[in-house]
Amino acid sequence: MKTLMWVLMMVIVFAAGSCQKSEAPAAKAQINLIEITGDELQDGYKNGDFTIEDVVRAYLERIERIDRNGPKLNSVICLNPEALQIAIALDQELAAGKSRGPMHGIPVLLKDNIDTHDRMPTTAGARALANSFPLEDSYITGKLREAGAVILGKTNLSEWANFHSSFSSSGWSGVGGQTNNPYDPTCNPCGSSSGSGVAVSANLCVIAIGTETNGSIVCPSNNNGIVGIKPTVGLLSRTGIIPISFTQDTPGPMARTVRDAAICLGVMTGIDPSDSKTAASEGKSFTDYTQFLKADGLQGKRIGFYTGPMGSHFRLDAVMEQAVAFFEGEGAEVIEVDKLIGEAAEDLSYQVLLYEFRDGLNQYFDALGDQAPVKDLEELIALTFADSVEMRYFDHVLLKEAEEKHDMHDPEYLNALEKMHRQTRENGIDRVMDEYQLDAIISPTGGPAWKTDLVNGDNFGVYSSSPAAIAGYPSISVPMGFIEGLPVGISIFGRAWSEPLLLEIAYAYEQGTMHRRAPVGE
Repeated sequence: MKTLMWVLMMVIVFAAGSCQKSEAPAAKAQINLIEITGDELQDGYKNGDFTIEDVVRAYLERIERIDRNGPKLNSVICLNPEALQIAIALDQELAAGKSRGPMHGIPVLLKDNIDTHDRMPTTAGARALANSFPLEDSYITGKLREAGAVILGKTNLSEWANFHSSFSSSGWSGVGGQTNNPYDPTCNPCGSSSGSGVAVSANLCVIAIGTETNGSIVCPSNNNGIVGIKPTVGLLSRTGIIPISFTQDTPGPMARTVRDAAICLGVMTGIDPSDSKTAASEGKSFTDYTQFLKADGLQGKRIGFYTGPMGSHFRLDAVMEQAVAFFEGEGAEVIEVDKLIGEAAEDLSYQVLLYEFRDGLNQYFDALGDQAPVKDLEELIALTFADSVEMRYFDHVLLKEAEEKHDMHDPEYLNALEKMHRQTRENGIDRVMDEYQLDAIISPTGGPAWKTDLVNGDNFGVYSSSPAAIAGYPSISVPMGFIEGLPVGISIFGRAWSEPLLLEIAYAYEQGTMHRRAPVGE
């Protein structure tokens, strides 16, 4: 179980890769980017306080100062050389009276396993893909561009979203090295969307996009004190995202506020013929999730409190108990639940992931066509094991374990998949929610960040991501407080397609507590 968690919850890193470092000229306007929201940017554009170009220049300057120098957070792996051109074009649209909506001119960073068809490679943090330039945007990249977002660049990640070795350090990749926590650079940012989590927390962008198989959005949200939404699998397309699992993978927004994350979630939804999972979202998705943000959203709710992660960290227990008291004080009824899923669910998930990683990765390489730097997993293994940088710290044995699996018709795979879903869905989350008539379930997302250790690897301690992740159900992590200056989060999760209800609860908790606090020393 522990092996599976650190495999999946790894983070991203700063990398030079094939990207050139670019130093933007100074912004014309003085802009205070600290904790700025999307709404505040829109107001500034409308009032003429600053332009989109000004904002993009200011973020590029800040990335150079905070991420690449200063504390050296190493969260941004590559800057988009076209970012300023995009900003200028979007300013021209505003000058002509055209706005694409609430994401128009909003700076966004993408985890570097998400394809962009531009001058940035998509590497998954692996040196074998350092010069891999996809043939088209991922589906969600296209959606963000249509909505007017400015893609500032790519964020570092745990290599292969941390599905690579028997142990590892979250936030490390062969391309980028180690990403560091903005609250304490000696501590770990968690992952695998570590760069996305760090960049948002350190105010290097307004929103970042992460991906999760199990914990890779909610854990870096926990360690970096931000909001992360892991949607129901199928709400957002995975086309053009380097995969681990067809069954569990999903992208999701990471932001400093629930509102910004909800806005971004809505613009990325849509049925994608190239991703069959998205067909199930018909009639269950929205393009505007802000309609569900209600300050009194806890009133009358029945909330399950998953106590499985409790008892391992007494100070975390105390913070969680304060959160429970807040829920009750706002009119929610809280019912303790000590078990959610079958004991074998995580082991079954691990087997499913090995099969799907092999199949999905080979399909991804094939889709790159003649430009693919690697033709299949077998060749990737040969390149990786011959690379002294890749092999310096970690063993990459999961690549070999996946290659040893058979095709997707193997009875072992099909049996594991069926049992996994039964133990996490009908006999898991759905059963518990039916039995107690629950609207949602809460639990601590994780403990405070541990010290980064490239020798011994991660020390996750407390985590609660597995039930929702393995079931393919939605989860939102929101800041819950601090332990000795390190943030911790609360996870709110529930049934498939329950994002509206979870956002209502998450927003009410956020607005009633306002635990988010920017890192100091900038």
